[in-house]
Amino acid sequence: MSTKKVEVINREISWLSFNERVLQEACDPTVPLIERIKFLGIFSNNRDEFFQVRVATIKRMAKIGKKAQEIIGENPSKVLKEIQEIVIKQQKLFESTYKNLLKEFEKQNIFIINESQLSKKQGEFVKNYFHQVVRPTLVPIMLDDSLAFPYLKEKATHLLVKLNSHKKSIKAKHAVLEVPSSALSRFVVLPSEQNKHYIIILDDVIRYCLNDIFLIFDFKSIEAHTIKLTRDAELDIDNDINKSLIEKITKSLKKRKTGAPVRLVYDGEMAPDLLNLLTTKLKLNENDNLIPGGRYHNFKDFMNFPDIGLAELRYQAMPCFAHPDFAKKHKNMFEVIRKKDVLLTYPYQSFGHVIDLLREAAIDPDVLAIKISLYRVAKNSNIINTLVNAQKNGKSVTVILELQARFDEEANIYWANKLQDEGVKVIFGVPGLKIHAKLFLITRKNGSKTEEYAHIGTGNFNENTSGIYSDHSLLTADKRITMEVIKLFNFFTNNFKTNTYRHLIVSPFSMRKRFIQLINNEIKNANAGKKAFIHIKLNNITDAVLIEKLYEASKAGVKIKMMIRGVCSLIPGIKKFSQNIEVISIVDRFLEHSRIFAFCNEGEELYFLSSADWMVRSMDHRVEVACPIYDKQIQKEIKDFMNIQFKGNIKSRVINGERNNSYRKIDSDKPVRAQYELYEYFRNKLQN
Repeated sequence: MSTKKVEVINREISWLSFNERVLQEACDPTVPLIERIKFLGIFSNNRDEFFQVRVATIKRMAKIGKKAQEIIGENPSKVLKEIQEIVIKQQKLFESTYKNLLKEFEKQNIFIINESQLSKKQGEFVKNYFHQVVRPTLVPIMLDDSLAFPYLKEKATHLLVKLNSHKKSIKAKHAVLEVPSSALSRFVVLPSEQNKHYIIILDDVIRYCLNDIFLIFDFKSIEAHTIKLTRDAELDIDNDINKSLIEKITKSLKKRKTGAPVRLVYDGEMAPDLLNLLTTKLKLNENDNLIPGGRYHNFKDFMNFPDIGLAELRYQAMPCFAHPDFAKKHKNMFEVIRKKDVLLTYPYQSFGHVIDLLREAAIDPDVLAIKISLYRVAKNSNIINTLVNAQKNGKSVTVILELQARFDEEANIYWANKLQDEGVKVIFGVPGLKIHAKLFLITRKNGSKTEEYAHIGTGNFNENTSGIYSDHSLLTADKRITMEVIKLFNFFTNNFKTNTYRHLIVSPFSMRKRFIQLINNEIKNANAGKKAFIHIKLNNITDAVLIEKLYEASKAGVKIKMMIRGVCSLIPGIKKFSQNIEVISIVDRFLEHSRIFAFCNEGEELYFLSSADWMVRSMDHRVEVACPIYDKQIQKEIKDFMNIQFKGNIKSRVINGERNNSYRKIDSDKPVRAQYELYEYFRNKLQN
């Protein structure tokens, strides 16, 4: 099947449209005030990673020249230009949103002030805080024509300082210093006065005390402007067969820290001569992404905006519920799963059940072995602790650890060493493939026989993200599934031995092919005049082959409903082409992360949960798993879950070719905020 003429939206442009939906949350007056400023932080953090990865990749392609256009089907230089135009437009909205939020905070007697607004008493507090806490962490570096420009740390805010001399004949001096937000909070809460709360940003604490830092110099005036550099974060891993994978990745991580600049954000008030000095020293040109910004950069720190005790300015707590099958603490979890499959849905239900199952396995005398695949885990991981505990209790523990989980490489190297030190068998994946499947397998004695219990999920084994990511975990003892999970773990340890799978859909072996078969079945039924539908929930869809197949299904009359949180290269709603495809995107307090598929199949509906998005990397370059759901009760639960989300008319946006992110309007008297409706759904399941 040719994919050259498939009508699609550029992946990067679609991603920017997704991040605009995040920015919409910061603009939404119905969102609590502190949550709105946190969404600015999320938007900023997302954009940083976008430049580190996607923009860096396109810049690499642009250097190749015409050949790049043949490879990706687009002119990379043209894409870069369009990206910059959108980013600058979004930056203006970002800045205006921040200014509006400051006014809203003031209405709540919360004042985010700068160094020029400090009272005498506040100034004394700031001076004292600076000398006791901040000053010891600062390393000012004077700039000199004879010296190379100092290294600017990735993901850090720096101040470019200019010291103007009393005499015009003497050139101004310049310095750079890093704002130490990795060691200190970016926010300094000042003493309250008359029920008014005051916050100053760390950058301004430093600005207030610049004279103290550069006291030895004779200067007429001093100014400081924020700058932030984003670097290419791609890992170039060498092929030295004499080095271990950990050694290779460690070396590549060191290179990442000095990767090529892909974006410079600077204070828009910076004088042209100062900007010229900066771009010259950094060897940046007009083709690089130079983004004029406001007074502050690195808004990702606003994700940790301080709690000043006003609960009404935050989301109300939504504690997760126990799963009804595990609600009675005395129940043996293995007995429950042996009798029936269990579906856990986060963050509505507790991820603690997964940890409890592994804890139970660690001390159960009948458990023989635990095998698990890890991609991203929590900073202080309870999952890791349970595996170490199991090893100490004499179980055979094998961990398939993906070292190349982007931006978690260093953490995963740390966990690999810790696990190996405890005697756990650690395997670093499959050469040439990333293991993204979310699996574990517990082998347990039952009389004279052994039985297996499997976990297949859509999200990571991470108790921190499980509280804010919407995901699913299937726990099963169904031999149709567990026997094929055994095959997968055998493949991880013996890469030369591939297997065929009747029940699981596994990439890179058969996933695209199998989903095409399922879509073709709906096309066949639609052509025969039978009811045909496909319901899909994904983070991203960019795979041209699968997109083309969905277009074909739409033309045949198959009704297709999709929820795509992030990138959607598919263009829905085009007459006589994709008019039977409806796409929505939900951006709300929880991050939609699960992947779900439902096919009509002549009334015998088929349901799947998956770790995979519909992207080339997921189909061809990763080990991913889609698992069929055989339990009728769980099928109904997934159907209910999807229906509630499709009914959403508060936080749902319409995805279309214009990328206008308009809020979805449904002819209904009842407003439906899907995530809140789901919360009540799972509350009722527990109570009933």
